[in-house]
Parts: sequence; C-alpha cells; structure tokens
Amino acid sequence: MTCSLTLLFLQEHGLDFQRLLDASAYKETFRQDMIRWGEEKRHADPGFFCRAAVEGALHPVWVVSDTRRLSDVEWFRDVYGDVVQTVRVVATEETRKRRNWVFVTGVDDAESECGLDQGVAFDWVITNDGDELALGEQLETLLQSLHRNL
Repeated sequence: MTCSLTLLFLQEHGLDFQRLLDASAYKETFRQDMIRWGEEKRHADPGFFCRAAVEGALHPVWVVSDTRRLSDVEWFRDVYGDVVQTVRVVATEETRKRRNWVFVTGVDDAESECGLDQGVAFDWVITNDGDELALGEQLETLLQSLHRNL
C-alpha cells in the first residue's frame, strides 16, 4: 500500500522513486508532506490507495503489504469478504532500534504509523525479532494455511 501511495506522490511531485523507498534522509525530507498528501486523498476517497494497490492484479492470492489504517483493512474486507487474511508483523522496540529505527514525534505517532495498533483482530501475527528459524516456521504455517484455502 505504501508503495502505491509513494509512487502516486512521486508522479504528482516529480521525485526520485527509488530514493523515496529507502530509509534515507531524502525520504525523511518528504515524509510529512507525503503523509499530509495521503491523508487528503484518503479523506476525499477512503478506497483511493486500496484500488491503486490491486489495479490489474490477476493472481488468486495477493499480498497487499504495508496497509496502515483501519479504513484500508475495512475496504479490503468490504470488497473481498471472508477471503481476506490480515497479517501483522511485529518486532520489539529493542529489535527496531537495532535496525536503526529512531522514534520521531509527529511522524511515528501519526495514524500513518500506528493506525492499526488498536481495533483490528488480525488473523495472523508474525514476530520478526531476528530469529530466522522462528520467522521461517511462522511464515511456513501461514503459507500452508493459504494453500489449503485456495
């Protein structure tokens, strides 16, 4: 989802797509403007980015990553019903800091970053704290479930 938002923001503002996808200072320069722009688009049309994310998708299973708001989850559930499986990936704050994450007030506490922290009953919760074996086992269980439901 964020990728579709980023791509649309880039097209509208003439920015470098690859640099907006990384964790560089370039992205941080435009991050608050992008959040504000995204909020304006969502306010006018809550399904705007959801439709952009699935446009042209033809496969029987889609992974729509990086949804950020309850309205995104609700849109997919309303449009696709019971086939929607929600997956939350979590990591401890300690792990996130080891990955060079630094909390920024006004950004990391905005709805774009924590809008799904409450109010969503996720079908799956995957823990990604650096244990590759445990992560692989969790993902394998998820994949097996998806295959059974095809």
